[in-house]
Amino acid sequence: MKRENETRLHPKAAEAKDLMERGRLSRRGFIRVAALTGMSAAAAYAMAGLPSPAFAQDSKLPFVDDPEAKKGGTLRVAMEIQKMEDPANYDWTQMSNVSRQIVEYIAFTDPNNVTHPMLAESWEASDDLKTWTLNLRQGVKWSNGDDFNADDVIFNFTRWMDPAVASSNAGLSTFAAMMEEVDSGEKNDDGSAKMTKRMIDGSVERVDDHTVRLHLTKSVLSVPEDLYNYPTAILHRDFKAPFSDNPVGTGPFELAEFAVADKAILKRREGPYWGGDVYLDEIHYLHYDADNQLTAFASGEADAIYQFGIEQMELAKAIDGEIIPARTAQTLCCRFHVDTPPFDDKRVRQAITKAVDNAALKALIFPEGGDVGENHHVAPIHPEYFALPPLERDVEGAKALLAEAGKENLEITIDIGNTDGPWHQAVAEAMRDQLSDAGIRLNINVMPASKYWEVWTSTPFGATAWTHRPLGTMVLSLAYRAGVAWNETNYNNPEWEKHLDAAEATLDVEERRKLMEPVEKILQDDSVMVQPIWRPVYTIVTAKVHNYPPHPTQYHQFNKVWIES
Repeated sequence: MKRENETRLHPKAAEAKDLMERGRLSRRGFIRVAALTGMSAAAAYAMAGLPSPAFAQDSKLPFVDDPEAKKGGTLRVAMEIQKMEDPANYDWTQMSNVSRQIVEYIAFTDPNNVTHPMLAESWEASDDLKTWTLNLRQGVKWSNGDDFNADDVIFNFTRWMDPAVASSNAGLSTFAAMMEEVDSGEKNDDGSAKMTKRMIDGSVERVDDHTVRLHLTKSVLSVPEDLYNYPTAILHRDFKAPFSDNPVGTGPFELAEFAVADKAILKRREGPYWGGDVYLDEIHYLHYDADNQLTAFASGEADAIYQFGIEQMELAKAIDGEIIPARTAQTLCCRFHVDTPPFDDKRVRQAITKAVDNAALKALIFPEGGDVGENHHVAPIHPEYFALPPLERDVEGAKALLAEAGKENLEITIDIGNTDGPWHQAVAEAMRDQLSDAGIRLNINVMPASKYWEVWTSTPFGATAWTHRPLGTMVLSLAYRAGVAWNETNYNNPEWEKHLDAAEATLDVEERRKLMEPVEKILQDDSVMVQPIWRPVYTIVTAKVHNYPPHPTQYHQFNKVWIES
């Protein structure tokens, strides 16, 4: 018997098809929307008139076997080896790249921004996008022998919305639409009730062993995309932290050895794996910091690396390897705590942003590739990006604002962790020179990356690297909605959230761009950050590595990678 979504075009997919035919939505934009509403990739590509990729020909499996692949061998990857405690609380991609080979996701989003089923075999959305039915894949086994089923999914969804877990996933549109604000039972300093958010009873329904239904309070199109956000890995229903001590998974590899800042050794699992052939015998993640990964590759100690910086491009070109570039929505936010002096005065924040020339910073740090940031965290490559007037540096305006605020000769300190490499510090040093023209003294506190991640949400002024997300609205919900775990600015603006809600609910890209104008403008005018750069990402692999998946988020999905001996 065919499921409903195989015989009926969802109204949003029909709307997207009409927009495509009228030239208001690209063919790939249509494919993205159709896939989100539950249409198979093969059908979506066919309807768009584009050739279907090999993996879309068989809807039963999300990855295609390579007939030329050779089994065996070890893939060596140079990358920082970070702790793996609770995937629900991961705060950087490198953590997830090791565990991604062990545990898996309900869905996955490919480098073309198309989302496919993974641990779900399919999904169906109601016409109003408030009810989502996840049809889970049957026959999937955990590495401990247990069957994967609805209980595992419900366990994870419930944890993500538990305020005691404090997962960033609660900030995603999907889960924000299944939560309500309640009295925590504690008091604020002024004696008022301290409020918290928790899951609404009945919002996650167990239909049967392999079907879970989500009941949302508002329309959300991005449910499948949210379920490939890197902290949304599906863990066994009996999970107890730390993950590295008991790494039970549904994925193709098992953890053999693990040591933070040293190595992670993964071996192909012996038991049955639902996802078809797996070619690599082992994956060895070897710890190298960002500065030394390319050196490890050049010396033959690694077959691939996580990344290298623009300052290393000439060296990379001189090495025998394939350079893989990607234009991304990865960025650096030099952000303020908007409720902490002196940054609780908007005039001070506006003075700082006026005194900085984002375009000059980008040209200095990334002269080739990348895009200029505009202090609102929506990138030019995001489909809903609205082009605001270019920012212009205004030193005299900055001085006037500081005088009005009584903050002439302002002295501030920014915390820098260089978590993506030394270019963070270079940005801060260039900002220091620019700010001095307005009478602002900027001190730079450089700390180890691990220490920065201990304080990134609590420091009054810090430089935080944010990874790529396929939608601007997705990162805005994670980072700037009131009360979410990753709101590192403590921003709280109900008017702004209403505009964001409207943009999230609109499919027509041209209309959504219009709705994004106030979203971007309000955030820019409130000056919650200096965000000068959208950075390009570079990696490199040897010629003997095949099917290495370039991804703008730097997610490693090695199911079908193979290596020539």
